[in-house]
Amino acid sequence: MHSDTRDRDTVRQDTSVAARTGTVVETVPVSTPDDVDHAVACAAGAAGRVAATDPRVRRDWLLALAEGLETAGTRTALVRMADTETGLGEPRLRTELARCADQLRFYGEVAAEGSFLGATVDHADGARPDLRRLRVPLGPVAVLGASNFPFGFGVLGHDTASALAAGCTVVAKAHPAHPVTSRLLGHVAREALTGAGAPAGAFGLVSGFDAGTALVRAPQVRAVAFTGSQQGGLALWRAANERDEVVPVYAEMGTVNPVVVTRAGALRRVEVADGFVGSFTLGTGQYCTKPGLLLAPAGAGFPDAVVRSLERAAPAGWLLTEGIARGFDVGTRELEEAGATVLARVPGHADGWSAAATLLQARAVDLRPGSRLLEECFGPVALVVEYDGHGELERVLRSLPGALAASVMSNGDDDPEVPGLVAALGTRVGRVAVDAWPTGVATTWAQQHGGPWPATTVPSATSVGAAALDRFTRPVTWQSVPDAALPPALREDNPWRLPRRVDGKQVPA
Repeated sequence: MHSDTRDRDTVRQDTSVAARTGTVVETVPVSTPDDVDHAVACAAGAAGRVAATDPRVRRDWLLALAEGLETAGTRTALVRMADTETGLGEPRLRTELARCADQLRFYGEVAAEGSFLGATVDHADGARPDLRRLRVPLGPVAVLGASNFPFGFGVLGHDTASALAAGCTVVAKAHPAHPVTSRLLGHVAREALTGAGAPAGAFGLVSGFDAGTALVRAPQVRAVAFTGSQQGGLALWRAANERDEVVPVYAEMGTVNPVVVTRAGALRRVEVADGFVGSFTLGTGQYCTKPGLLLAPAGAGFPDAVVRSLERAAPAGWLLTEGIARGFDVGTRELEEAGATVLARVPGHADGWSAAATLLQARAVDLRPGSRLLEECFGPVALVVEYDGHGELERVLRSLPGALAASVMSNGDDDPEVPGLVAALGTRVGRVAVDAWPTGVATTWAQQHGGPWPATTVPSATSVGAAALDRFTRPVTWQSVPDAALPPALREDNPWRLPRRVDGKQVPA
């Protein structure tokens, strides 16, 4: 997923551009330094009230946000504008908007359930003092969302939803790939949260490249959530580490997500080839979980099979911005310079930010740490690499950089290679799938959407699923503190009715 990584001086406006034609839709004024300061100050002023609010009430705020998105007129306006700015298609965007509403509801339920707080009570017993532990909200969170998911990972996406659920205020930055859509979402958020009784400052929106940097450097901001390119994520990570008081940056960045075909799985060559093409071209290749590398047994005919599938079924689409289109052209050229050869190119549309779906082939011997072949190229491009025997495959897997997801394509549950491959890939990625493609991330209690460096800046974190709330809290222990001075979740009468561990035993709400 890619965010705003342009190198430029101060810009006074973002330009909304139609992805299909390259024509200007609207110019949007960006936030001034005073605007950013005001938004951050409001978030800081409301942070204490939001943190002290019963998680069930915060659930009601998120439910109101979901309902606001689903109002018929609002839904139609959001989808139409997002389609104009991104070219992703109204059917896809209607589904994404519905999922965004479901995400908000999910994180509200996680907040209300309460176990994310880890409330723990150890009563004094003569040998030890009274100790009580709870995870507490960090405070204002800066959210910088993605270009390719204007709803699911935009200003009201996973990061904002999970931060609000955890008890933090949010200041989000509008994305320059869809600035008008971001503005509309910000309006929905303010109206819904105000109507639900949330304090002013619970959510704020700023826009502009410089506003993002200012958010990261603002002393009141206590954490940063980012979804985008490695270049953008590392720039924000460095800025946060240069602050007088360093704060965590939870950056989910682009990766090459590998797919390994077992020797027995090669018997499903046509099915696997079709699935690979469908997955790496989905959304014009603009998914952070796009499989970018297919490792297949030598001699099984996979290069030809994938070429036939691509030429038969490659969908034509548009890239999100001129910058992404330029990056795609540069990236595919760099892959060729690094030793890859072109097997097939299927032209896209003639107008706008279109791209040719591209299949490349490389040698296994060239997949070594630091090779450009193992870096993401955002868009509809992928590599096919044939491996000659288990030893060569093991060497390649050890060379893979950290990634968000990996897949194993087998010949069923009894395939003897699956356990070893699952174990090996589990050391390199955040999610391993068997006989399933990595594109698409379900919002559930068990989900992990992260991975080892350089997939993320914090490999233990996830930006999707119930554990996403953990990013925005930290543990505190209270020792020998009077009951009236304790947080509600740790008081003897447990007024928030949260599940707790008391004297070593789990006690339900």
